[in-house]
Amino acid sequence: MSQHILITGGAGFIGSHLADELLSHGYRVRVLDNLAPQVHGQDRARPDYLEPEVELATGDVCDPQAVRSALRGIDAVYHLASAVGVGQSMYEVAHYTRVNNLGTAVLMEALIERPVKRLVVASSMSLYGEGLYRTASGELRMVNERSLEQLRRGDWEFRDEDGIALQPAPTPEDKAPALASVYALSKFDQERMCLMTGRAYGIPTVALRFFNAYGPRQALSNPYTGVLAIFAARLLNDSPPRIFEDGHQQRDFVSVYDIARACRLALEMPAAAGEVFNIGSGEPRSVRDIAQRVAAAIGKEQLMPEITGKYRVGDIRHCYADIARARQVLGYTPRVTLEDGLAELAAWLEGQAAVDRVAQASAELTARGLAI
Repeated sequence: MSQHILITGGAGFIGSHLADELLSHGYRVRVLDNLAPQVHGQDRARPDYLEPEVELATGDVCDPQAVRSALRGIDAVYHLASAVGVGQSMYEVAHYTRVNNLGTAVLMEALIERPVKRLVVASSMSLYGEGLYRTASGELRMVNERSLEQLRRGDWEFRDEDGIALQPAPTPEDKAPALASVYALSKFDQERMCLMTGRAYGIPTVALRFFNAYGPRQALSNPYTGVLAIFAARLLNDSPPRIFEDGHQQRDFVSVYDIARACRLALEMPAAAGEVFNIGSGEPRSVRDIAQRVAAAIGKEQLMPEITGKYRVGDIRHCYADIARARQVLGYTPRVTLEDGLAELAAWLEGQAAVDRVAQASAELTARGLAI
């Protein structure tokens, strides 16, 4: 009989694509999800995109009884359940800590009672803070946070002693964490708690640090979701994408299909146990370039990005993935090009409606002194 897999948070964006990937490779899938209104809407109905073969257990990962029930007959677990959003985490501190930290603790206690063959936890690139940098002479350098004084004068880049801007370099897994938000802190806690408990109780555990995922099924009306979905929500409402700083900050955008495949490989590769892997594209892209590409993909090139010159507390300047370890151990190679991924995203967006809550979310951050 095929292995039975539990995905916490599996009715969401990444989890539902992972369910598809596992089903297509002969696994049976159960999902535990609370169908949070911020992601799934007020009716909290089973998403149409969730395959009929997926067994949906509606429940809270913080509820020990719901977690124990969901674990019955399960061979391996993907822990994806999280509250997601850097900015929101800085004022909904108790909520993020409850869902991400306590929820993981509840799952770990259930797994101590009933161990599984493998646990894969979704971690995040946010725990790196700033990525690695390189000087003009080629020396690798780690940096601290930019000072508020520097940000207020609109000097966005990190510089060497001579005032020359440092260049971003690929960030490997052994870079020390620099936790700049409550969200980042909670994701680091999830990762460490899973690896620590797995080691202590003989549960082979893998942590995957996802970079900026994009693709169909993102929650377009959630203003704290991925940046591509935020841009798409603005564009669908004939509003220009709003970009903080100068738009030249760089990120690593990776297709959700590549993430789903990496998740399956983390389950299947024996050598992955006990390890941490970056899952990204390995290619840096500026946020301004991405906004323009999304607009072009959906035929709204005329809506040029609005560069605000503002900054958010906890934001980083540059970070993109070194994926050498995932290539070597998991056999992971990104397959979806940005061009193909955006074309598919645009095709999916044609049938979607989005409530643009971006201005409301920005106003909330500004009122709290978190966006200046």
